[in-house]
Amino acid sequence: MARQTVTYEQVMASLRKGEYKPVYLLMGEEDYFIDSIADYIKENALTEDEKTFDLSILYGKDIDCNQLIMAAKRYPMMAKRQVIIVREAQNIRDLANISLYMKQPQPSTVLVLCHKHSTADMRKKYVADIEKAGVVFVSKRLYDNQIPQWISRYAESLGLKIEPKAANMISEFLGTDLSKIANEIGKLPIILKERGTNLITADIVEDNIGISKEYNNFELINAIIRRDIVKSNRIIDHFARDPKNNPLVVTTSVLFNFFSNLMLYLWLIKNARMDDEHLAAELKINKYFINDYRNAAKHFDSGRTLQAIGILRDMDSRSKGFGTGPSANDRDILREAIFKILHLSSSSKLNAT
Repeated sequence: MARQTVTYEQVMASLRKGEYKPVYLLMGEEDYFIDSIADYIKENALTEDEKTFDLSILYGKDIDCNQLIMAAKRYPMMAKRQVIIVREAQNIRDLANISLYMKQPQPSTVLVLCHKHSTADMRKKYVADIEKAGVVFVSKRLYDNQIPQWISRYAESLGLKIEPKAANMISEFLGTDLSKIANEIGKLPIILKERGTNLITADIVEDNIGISKEYNNFELINAIIRRDIVKSNRIIDHFARDPKNNPLVVTTSVLFNFFSNLMLYLWLIKNARMDDEHLAAELKINKYFINDYRNAAKHFDSGRTLQAIGILRDMDSRSKGFGTGPSANDRDILREAIFKILHLSSSSKLNAT
């Protein structure tokens, strides 16, 4: 029988009810969820006065498992529980020996093991032992197309709303670094309160996070859809002036994902009867962006879309130094690719079989 994995939302819901387990093994590649759970326990399991005596922060490289077990078996001094948070628990060489403690964990101890950047072998006995008495949480990285939705949910958790365009701008600019995203969004409630609103707009993002609402990859897509050569070139020139915040690899990825999704959209509208909500679910996008695909489909049939994908693959190869001379730069490579794609949209119709 497959093991049921606990979700971040389930762990946090239990903690918010004041339900603390004896041991938490928090592990995986996404630091944000691990830090968020550990920080919540650190801030809420004890009062400020109790933290002085009954909160311990340890580091895996400084202790062995025997020392950890001895600390966990201690009774709290001033509170009904003690909290021990172990940072970098993956560096405890003999962590498997925690199974000895798990036979009879101290009920007045909340032990939090932060095992970052990797996942412990789920087949190991100590992992199963922790799971029986406590919580084993695997923190997985989100895919690029999951980030805008996560941004929307995070904004909601702060009592805010966010426009789909604004969520995509943040996703594009900050990538998959959830800690950085949370930090930037966390600055906005005070600003929004001063303006008498709880809505994060593209203007708010541009003014306070430093992202251009006019010159970004999604506006480049819109320019391509509209066959606006002048706007496309302006955006490309802007990218060239600020390559650090507009790397070609990100632009390539965003364009490739769009045209790949467009190919799926074309297939769906031809072979399946779906409303916008179901189309958005299949494309894994916000329903707000379905019109972009509807408009793109007016100029790109499946044949042209396939050719556009091929052009983007070639652009990716050239940007990595294949098939291009030393004089080529990112701006020229991107400009040539966009010119070819725009040329496809005005050429004679191509039919894919």
